[in-house]
Amino acid sequence: MTVAIHSYISLFSSAGIGCYGFKEEGFECIATNELLEKRMKIQKYNLKCRYDTGYICGDIKNKDTLNKIIAEIKFWKEVHKISNVDVVIATPPCQGISIANHKKHSDEITRNSLVIESLKAIKIILPNFFVIENVRSFLKTICTDIDGSKKNIKEAIESNLSTLYDISYNVINFKNYGCPSSRTRTLIIGVKRDLSYIRPCELLPDESSEISLREAIGGLPALKTMGELDTNDIYHNYKNYNKRMIPWIENLIEGQSAFENTEITRIPHTIKAGSIVYNKNKNGDKYRRQYWNKVAPCIHTRNDILSSQNTVHPVDNRVFSIRELMIMMSIPCNFKWTDLSYEQLQHLTLEEKKKFLKKDEINIRQSIGEAVPTIIFRQIAKKINNIFKYI
Repeated sequence: MTVAIHSYISLFSSAGIGCYGFKEEGFECIATNELLEKRMKIQKYNLKCRYDTGYICGDIKNKDTLNKIIAEIKFWKEVHKISNVDVVIATPPCQGISIANHKKHSDEITRNSLVIESLKAIKIILPNFFVIENVRSFLKTICTDIDGSKKNIKEAIESNLSTLYDISYNVINFKNYGCPSSRTRTLIIGVKRDLSYIRPCELLPDESSEISLREAIGGLPALKTMGELDTNDIYHNYKNYNKRMIPWIENLIEGQSAFENTEITRIPHTIKAGSIVYNKNKNGDKYRRQYWNKVAPCIHTRNDILSSQNTVHPVDNRVFSIRELMIMMSIPCNFKWTDLSYEQLQHLTLEEKKKFLKKDEINIRQSIGEAVPTIIFRQIAKKINNIFKYI
């Protein structure tokens, strides 16, 4: 008996963390597009595509990039006899949209308009379903549509896809849908109109109880020494930072920020010309110790530094380890960050482990910070799979 192939294409795929959930549910990735080679390598480590030609590294605005995606679809239709692409996933960059980005530029409308490249691709590919994920304010953000007019992103989606797809627009916090960290995002699901018996809202992840930080990572060993690595897990590590910052956070209780210290030498500062210059506290979550019994904070790309948003461990004087971040973002233990197996990594000497982390840790951490939690896309993939059983 021939087993039906369920397929997807991933646009702006970064390290492939979110759509790894589709792989876990047995979907075949026809093509994955990402601009940065260092992110694409991570996808290759995880064998996301069956064929090397499916890894398409390049700017989606270039015709050649889209043509390569179309060529892969044609190949799969000819060789594997698929009738259509099942899902297109798009997670366009949000730097021009996110409120976490304080350094706005004059060309943000151009960057916001990368979502339009996703809409163009969906109109050409015409998948059975599409999924678009982005930040909370995504739908109200102004972009340049295909016709050159300025409009908000929701209007652009409607003008391009509403005659072809039944579309559900949702702003949800992933912490209520199985993710062990707070992450409020816009999740847009489209279902081809000839599949009229399927409502897009039926494909949303299922609601579930919140998971506290203690429940998520409380069982991991404490890390008390700067540079410490858990001997049983290379990814559970105490990332180094300037030791002069230790007094700023060492006496903090849960929920307290270093800017709330009463001793002036414990308030974040620099020394200039012999004088103390206090750091600016632009947002209230810098140098703030987290709560064990609350949901983990939203994970950002700069999760490697104490001065970023909500990065300080509830007890230890450090930022969260890679393993802790993976758990908070529901990334499976078998997800690979290198071509070495986990067993090979564990057999490295301590110095070799440190050398590996020095080279790759920032890329790993940034990939986690910009990802969609794996469990969110896995639930959507599972629901689509269940629908296929009755088609």
